[in-house]
Amino acid sequence: MSDKSELKAELERKKQRLAQIREEKKRKEEERKKKEADQRKDAGPLPDDSDLEKKRREAEALLQSMGITPEAPVVLPPTSPTSKSVGTPSEAGSQDSGDGGVGPRRGPLKLGMAKVTHVDFPPREIVSYTKETQTPVVTQQKEEEDEDEEVAPLQPVQELQEEKPVQKEELEVAPHELTDEEKLQILHTEEFMTFFDHSTRIVERALSEHVDVFFDYSGRDLEEKEGEIQAGAKLSLNRQFVDERWSKHRVVTCLDWSPQYPELLVASYNNNEDAPHEPDGVALVWNMKYKKTTPEYVFHCQVGPLMGGFMRSKTPVCVYPQHPVYCVNVVGTQNAHNLISISTDGKMCSWSLDMLSQPQDSLELVFKQSKAVAVTSMSFPLGDVNNFVVGSEDGSVYTACRHGSKAGISEMFEGHHGPITGIHSHTAAGPIDFSHLFVTSSFDWTVKLWSTKNNKPLYSFEDNSDYVYDVMWSPIHPALFACVDGVGHLDLWNLNNDTEVPTASITVEGNPALNRVRWAQSGREVAVGDSDGQILIYDVGEQISVPRSDEWTRFARTLAEIHDNRDEAEELAAQRLPA
Repeated sequence: MSDKSELKAELERKKQRLAQIREEKKRKEEERKKKEADQRKDAGPLPDDSDLEKKRREAEALLQSMGITPEAPVVLPPTSPTSKSVGTPSEAGSQDSGDGGVGPRRGPLKLGMAKVTHVDFPPREIVSYTKETQTPVVTQQKEEEDEDEEVAPLQPVQELQEEKPVQKEELEVAPHELTDEEKLQILHTEEFMTFFDHSTRIVERALSEHVDVFFDYSGRDLEEKEGEIQAGAKLSLNRQFVDERWSKHRVVTCLDWSPQYPELLVASYNNNEDAPHEPDGVALVWNMKYKKTTPEYVFHCQVGPLMGGFMRSKTPVCVYPQHPVYCVNVVGTQNAHNLISISTDGKMCSWSLDMLSQPQDSLELVFKQSKAVAVTSMSFPLGDVNNFVVGSEDGSVYTACRHGSKAGISEMFEGHHGPITGIHSHTAAGPIDFSHLFVTSSFDWTVKLWSTKNNKPLYSFEDNSDYVYDVMWSPIHPALFACVDGVGHLDLWNLNNDTEVPTASITVEGNPALNRVRWAQSGREVAVGDSDGQILIYDVGEQISVPRSDEWTRFARTLAEIHDNRDEAEELAAQRLPA
């Protein structure tokens, strides 16, 4: 009943509105007619024939004053037949009588030659231009006079009542409930898994970000943090990466920073003895850019990897030689490069990342054609893809080359008394070339400085109290290198400052065995991996990491002093032997 009453009320309102519009139109029409009548009354009477005659006489007088004879004929234009035919007979009669009142026609006048003067006036220049604008289209409503024509025909009450239940039924239809099988099918589709993996990664990054909104840029709290700033000038812990499933109870076997994305770090892990059903080998990609605690990517294989690293190939690669491989390196330029691997049986293989079914080139590393070299570490000098140095299980260091008439092992360097765990060539480019230098770490608790120009160690650093597992030069500082040992010590040595004790040192909580160290490409961070499967990222203070302009010349003088001291020691040892 309420709907019917509303509809009737609506119809009544429409009718009243139409009646008002009609009255308004009628009122406007009456006003218009009244205005036209008033205008006709206000207009004066048309001039009569006497007025015309008076004006004609005035025109003749004006012509006489200008020298024109008054007998000039005034020839009236003939009346067109169409105009005569259109008019009524009474109108024609009035026209004839009017013409007779004007006067008789005058005769023709004498014509003569007159000089005509031509005057040209340039036309007025009209400057115009085209202008266009883009405006939103607005639909304007028509005037009230057309509203009565646009009023849509009203639907009968019965039809409206029939449509409303149909609309209610459409709104009340419940969505289709998926079955468990359909849900599982969607969850296992590749599109959903890709979308879910990408979305969760983005959400995790957003949730892991922490911003210090109370940071004071005016420096008022610097006095309170003065001790922290001085401590952070050397080493400070930045991030700790560990995963309960994939990295816990696994030993970190290798670390490498991405050359394309400096914030990415890959770490390889060996098997977890407490989880025999999990894959033996795992490689995790960690992200330094976001404060998330989970790896960016997880790769695993059934064989524990001993080495890992970022390569310039778009496709992940895994190669399994017959013997353990401790050394993997990518050499060359961005567009022309090879993967070099050496196994413990002394076989070096050169691979193309486009074809890994078989190596492009292989070489047996044998010293003096009899002794196979069990390689444990390898390093290429800066900018050299042919010559390299390797460390072996017997504690010796060997120089070798890939191509040429002397391909294979060239020289042997003796000095360590245990297997060599790490070797690294000097990589800091500067005004002085130090690419002939390299450092080694060993189970004999020492780190030694070498030069390819001399088969004896230049210096031995003996500050450690356990196995030294890895060593690496700074990529930007010529005299700085880092090393880690089996009791959780991370040492930074700046040879320009001191050669007896490290410049900065820190001990990891719990004293785990630190078996890998890797500098970031910026030289500001250093990553270490331990035997518990955790990775620690330390920030190195600018006072240590950033070299001054004279560091290269100072390091050259330091090397000269080391050479002199070694020569004096050898002379003293030679003098003591006869005694």
